[in-house]
Amino acid sequence: MTLHTFQDGTRFLASSSSLLNEHGIELQVGHDFDEYREILAEARPGHTLGAPLNPDLQPMTPANSFWIAGRDGNGTIMHTQAMRCVDLHGGYLSDYLRHRFVDYPPSGMDLDMKRSRYRAGPGAQRIKGQVCYHGEFWMGGTPGQYRGTGLSYILGRYAFLLGLQMYDPDYIFGFMERTVVFKGFPARHGYMHMEPSALRWYIKNNENPLEGYLVYVGRDDIRFLLDMPLSDILDMAA
Repeated sequence: MTLHTFQDGTRFLASSSSLLNEHGIELQVGHDFDEYREILAEARPGHTLGAPLNPDLQPMTPANSFWIAGRDGNGTIMHTQAMRCVDLHGGYLSDYLRHRFVDYPPSGMDLDMKRSRYRAGPGAQRIKGQVCYHGEFWMGGTPGQYRGTGLSYILGRYAFLLGLQMYDPDYIFGFMERTVVFKGFPARHGYMHMEPSALRWYIKNNENPLEGYLVYVGRDDIRFLLDMPLSDILDMAA
């Protein structure tokens, strides 16, 4: 017997709204990535919008992408993230990335593409169907302002919920630097699977590579996460 308790994230939205209100945070969701670029320029002046979500490099429409921005009680932008559907042309994510990993570089770096590479793990070789890329996750604030509040848990899952509602993907994937992974960010965000050393980027005139992990969740993973009581999530954040 299979029990299905997920109710389109209603409980998650209700409980997470209370936490956001407690911290005076208001979230905005949009589809215009030229507007999103303006938001980034205001929030993170030194940051360049990543290639996978750049409207100058691929079509970004309400049918395939969205962004989220959060503002605190003073109207200051304290959070951004975005998502885009990826066409695998009926194949597997591993095959897609072997040919297209160069379209997912870390922003603001002068990369040596000849030395850089992608290595497929077993998970990527199983991922197919409707797939979304998730990136640009950033949370600002003063040092320590949001530490231990559980907001990173809520914000990551909120993007998963919107992705599920808008595009019903089979999988959502992203990339994280090894140093970020070692700080536990995939667990806080809600990514239930990861593959080490999937990406290895070389910066020109530098012999030390930048290692990126592939992180991903499936549709059933997302439903499982969103059906968890918020109190359980906050206990993990404490």
